Amino acid sequence: MKRFNPDVLHGILLIALFSLSAFYIAGFEWVKSLSFSPLIVGIILGMIYANTLRNHLPEVWVPGIKFCSKEILRTGVVLYGFRLTFQQVAEIGMPAIVTDLIVVVVTILLGVLLGKLFKIDWQTTLLTATGSAICGAAAVLGAEPVVRAEPHKTAVAVSTVVIFGTLSMFIYPIVYRSGLLDLTNQQWAVYVGGTLHEVAHVVGAGNAIDAAGGNVADAATITKMIRVILLAPALIIMSIILAKSNVFGGAKGEKSKIAVPWFAFGFVGIIALNSLLQEVVPSDFMAQATGVINSFDTFLLTMAMTALGAETSIDKFKQAGAKPFVLAATLYVWLILGGYLLSKLIA
Repeated sequence: MKRFNPDVLHGILLIALFSLSAFYIAGFEWVKSLSFSPLIVGIILGMIYANTLRNHLPEVWVPGIKFCSKEILRTGVVLYGFRLTFQQVAEIGMPAIVTDLIVVVVTILLGVLLGKLFKIDWQTTLLTATGSAICGAAAVLGAEPVVRAEPHKTAVAVSTVVIFGTLSMFIYPIVYRSGLLDLTNQQWAVYVGGTLHEVAHVVGAGNAIDAAGGNVADAATITKMIRVILLAPALIIMSIILAKSNVFGGAKGEKSKIAVPWFAFGFVGIIALNSLLQEVVPSDFMAQATGVINSFDTFLLTMAMTALGAETSIDKFKQAGAKPFVLAATLYVWLILGGYLLSKLIA
């Protein structure tokens, strides 16, 4: 029987402590006003640790940190399914579904083409494109095991979607108040939910628009959740393509084995389970139960983000350069302009 290594537990406890701190800081009013979730605060704390205390703590704690960035990450992605139901998809209708599909497919394909044009490594390119296309940091975390990227590349991708997603959260309500875009409330809901990066950004922008006289927050959030559901098929397709392209190496002429992202199937399975339970279990009980599960899941994802940050030094950011941010900025322009046209034509 394999003996448990207590040093692994030390690394996990270290990340858990940082994650608890992230939850505490995320509760500050000024942090809430920026819609910075514990996940974002966690990766910042992890990066502070990586660039300060990292070289002063036992190296044997590293396996515990890596456990958080791998195994706990997968568990967090699976449990994320408790935030979604297929009933929500049916409620918003086909316009939102079609818009989301086009946004996700075009954003990822455009990201890959631009990554080659800008000569960015394919892992950073895929992570950045997936985060922009689907659901920000959570999508980057979901893609990380499939892409098998180094932690600093994941951190770079997360930082790009945080920057442009936060920017959108403030810009969209201003544009709504200005009346520059000729969109109905329904179209605005699809536009916001179909183009903003994080769920938190959609909620923040939607509530701000509602406060200005709109009625878009709920529909925008559901539209966003449809994009989140698309994470699973995107990861599976990505895994198949990467295996066929043999990017992970292997014997000459031999294709890599398909690394099936089982956690993606678990994610869809949890959505299906949640959809069923919503129909047969009293709503009050389900609301409380899913609330507890979602809080726990947020903590797990915060641990994963913190662990990724803990393996990311400033030197690695410098090594990545400005190109990933140029890529994310270009995709951001597409989301703003393309999302508007799609919302106007389809929604």
